[in-house]
This record gives sequence, C-alpha cells and structure tokens, in this order.
Amino acid sequence: MTTQHTRDTSTPAGSRLREARAAKLFAARLYVCTDSRREQGDLEEFLHAAYAGGADIVQLRDKSIDADEEIAALRLLGRVAAEYGALFAANDRADIAALVGADVFHVGQHDLSPAQARQLLGPDVLVGRSTHDLDQARAALEDPDVDYFCTGPVWATPTKPGRRATGLEFVRSVAELTDARLDAGPDVLPVPWFAIGGIDEPRLPEVLAAGARGVVVVRAVTEAPDPRLAAGQLRSLLPA
Repeated sequence: MTTQHTRDTSTPAGSRLREARAAKLFAARLYVCTDSRREQGDLEEFLHAAYAGGADIVQLRDKSIDADEEIAALRLLGRVAAEYGALFAANDRADIAALVGADVFHVGQHDLSPAQARQLLGPDVLVGRSTHDLDQARAALEDPDVDYFCTGPVWATPTKPGRRATGLEFVRSVAELTDARLDAGPDVLPVPWFAIGGIDEPRLPEVLAAGARGVVVVRAVTEAPDPRLAAGQLRSLLPA
C-alpha cells in the first residue's frame, strides 16, 4: 500500500524567499538547460534571449568546465534571471549551488539524494529530481524533499547518451499518477513535473496531449538560430 505524503502548507519565519520561488515554480512551463556556451562565447546573450523568449527556468549543466568557470557562469545566470524575475538552476554540485545562491538545485538518480541536498542547502532552495520509470516518479512525488521532478527522456537524445527512451506512454502514466494523488484530499499539494528528452516544437503537441504541462528542452533552444524566437514559439504552445 502506498503512503500518501503531504507537504507543509504553513509559512515558517524567514521562508518568504522559498514561497516566492515556489510560486514561480508552480507557474513554470518552459525549462531550458544549457551548457556554458564556451564554444560560442555568447552565454550572456543566450541567457537574455532564452528568458526574453519565455523561459521560466534556465539550468546550467556543463560537466566539461572547472569549478571556477561554473561559479562564474552561474553567477552570470543568476544576475540575468533576476532581471527577468525568473528562476535559475544549478546541477549536481551542492557546494557550488550554495555559493552562488541558486534558486533551484537538480539531482539525478545517482547524485546526492534530495534529503542530502536539502541538508546542505537549507529549506529555501527548490530541489528537483530526474526520474526514468514509474517507480522513480512515484518516489519523487511522495518525497517531501522534492519540489519538482523531470520524467524521461521521452525520446532518445544525444544530451543523455545511452539512456533508453521512455516514450509517451510514460508521460501518460505520470500524468495519471499525479492526478490520482491529488484526488487523495485537499491536504495533498500538487508537485510540478516536466517531461524531458528530445522535445522540440513539432513534438510538443504530442507531449501535451499525453498530459504534461511543462517541458524541459535543450537543443530546441540552444541550437536554434534564434534562441529567443525558439523559446517564444515553444512557450506560446504551452498552457498558461
């Protein structure tokens, strides 16, 4: 029998920052991941384009750079995100996330656990989790330390080499799972989730029809000739 976990809806002193971040997360629909764009040399320009086009969250994920470069890139990301009143995310390194004051910290299945990340980062940082099957999605949904989760890759993608595609049926199953959880009662709060993996503008309607309300994209924006236009076209197809 599955235990239903509820999330504390009270507002402890000093948690206005978390409240503000959580409100943005609940409204988020377009989540963009990018590397440091070392080859292009245009990270700041790209970040402005992505946020101006409609990205609600941008995550820096670049395992090829050293810690000092990652810190500098994330500080730049944080400054640009603040200009747009949007969220910015760090990946994998909780120490770096703490140093730069990240809004969001994302972990995979083999990284720090959400509870470990929470212990290091405190209550105000939003913690996300990658999931690749229904058991992992269920665990993320019921974990009080997880603020959102991503599910996929829906389609095989070179950004996740060797990772088997989960397909649209997985998206449908997660949508059914989250809907069923909300039927448990008024004290059970929704947990935002995003479909990820090979999603672009032509495929987006299929993902939405399967039940997703938010998506994570990489190449659909990072490799677009006009990132602002690409982000804007994706955002226009997503629900309000």
